[in-house]
Amino acid sequence: MGRTVFFGALVTAFILVFLYFSFNQITPTEIENAPEWMPLDTALEQAKSPSSEKLVLIDVYEVGCRFCRRMEREVYPSESIRTLIDQSFHPVKVNGNSDGEIRFLGQTMSEREFASQMGVTAFPFTVVLDSEGNIISSRRGYMGISDLSRFLNEALNEVQKS
Repeated sequence: MGRTVFFGALVTAFILVFLYFSFNQITPTEIENAPEWMPLDTALEQAKSPSSEKLVLIDVYEVGCRFCRRMEREVYPSESIRTLIDQSFHPVKVNGNSDGEIRFLGQTMSEREFASQMGVTAFPFTVVLDSEGNIISSRRGYMGISDLSRFLNEALNEVQKS
C-alpha cells in the first residue's frame, strides 16, 4: 500500500511540474518593440478621422498557436515592420477563439464571431480594413518579415489605386 501511494504521488508531482512548464511557455510576456495594439472600435474611429490616412491592421490569433506567438515575438517587433505599421496602420489584435466581446461597425459580438465574419479558417490570420470596415486584403498563415512587409505594402497600393 505504501509503495502505491509513493508512486502515485511521484506521478502526480511529475504531471504537475509538466503542466506548470507547459502553461508557462504559452503565457504572454512583455515583448520589446511590440506595436501598440488597440481595440478594434478605437482603431476604426481613428481611421475615420479626417487627419488619418491609416488603414486598420488586424492580427487574428489563437493563444495556443505557435506560429501566432512566433509572429508576435519575431515579426511584429522588427524595425522595418514597426516603421511600416506606425506610419500606415492602426494595429489590432483579436483572439479568434475567445468569447470576449468586441465592437465592430456598431455591433457587439464575440471575437470568435468577428473572426468568422472575416473569413478566418486558420491561425494566424491577418486582415487589413479600410476606415469603413471593408476588407482590403487578408491572408491566412505565418508570414515572415519580408512576407508581411510585402502583404502590407500591397494593401496600401490597393487603396491608392482606388
